[in-house]
Amino acid sequence: MRRPAEAPPYTMALVSADSRIAELLTELHQLIKQTQAERSRREHNLVNIQKTHERMQTENKTAKIAGLYNDSEPPRKTMRRGVLMTLLQQSAMTLPLWIGKPGDKPPPLCGAIPASGDYVAKPGDKVAARVKAVDGDEQWILAEVVSYSHATNKYEVDDIDEEGKERHTLSRRRIIPLPQWKANPETDPEALFQKEQLVLALYPQTTCFYRALIHTPPQRPQDDYSVLFEDTSYADGYSPPLNVAQRYVVACKEPKKK
Repeated sequence: MRRPAEAPPYTMALVSADSRIAELLTELHQLIKQTQAERSRREHNLVNIQKTHERMQTENKTAKIAGLYNDSEPPRKTMRRGVLMTLLQQSAMTLPLWIGKPGDKPPPLCGAIPASGDYVAKPGDKVAARVKAVDGDEQWILAEVVSYSHATNKYEVDDIDEEGKERHTLSRRRIIPLPQWKANPETDPEALFQKEQLVLALYPQTTCFYRALIHTPPQRPQDDYSVLFEDTSYADGYSPPLNVAQRYVVACKEPKKK
């Protein structure tokens, strides 16, 4: 009986190459789809920011959100603010991702994990600081640590915004250290704030933190939080979803408003 002819080696190599090319094309297609989805998500977020700003300006709320642009600002001031906003974005993007060994738990100041009770922020560290505004109201601002006195248990911090550059002397309870590592949602989801959790988040294009609810936690290491800022000008009391980087989201110890 005659044995069936075997396929030549080069034919099998061609089949293998064709399969690999098909796999690579599939991966490329998925990457293109992910890129398009990410672009659409960011465009949607920008639209929401613009709508929120317009609504706030219409209801004379711009003064409540420190740092928003207005037509009366001179070009140089606007340019300085633009540089500051870019630096804040770069700081968020370059925040290192915590990668531990198998079995390791994320450390304090990784994502949503707070600092230890005896932690003291170092000079140059960025923090959320609760200060009194010009109108007497208290607000949370982005600040930089200048020094800490163990004798008085107080920090000296500088407002990060040059336009309102002020030095504040504050007790420890008025300071919240910012995360020093991003938490990986794929390996350490417990180190992230969860949906509907109350937080303080840096409002986009400002240097102030405001109360917000987590709308969607990050799903991938490069993702931001999607948050809903408290805003009584909306029927449900919250703004549309806005993206805020892990770097600028911290726990809010105040009770949730009913």
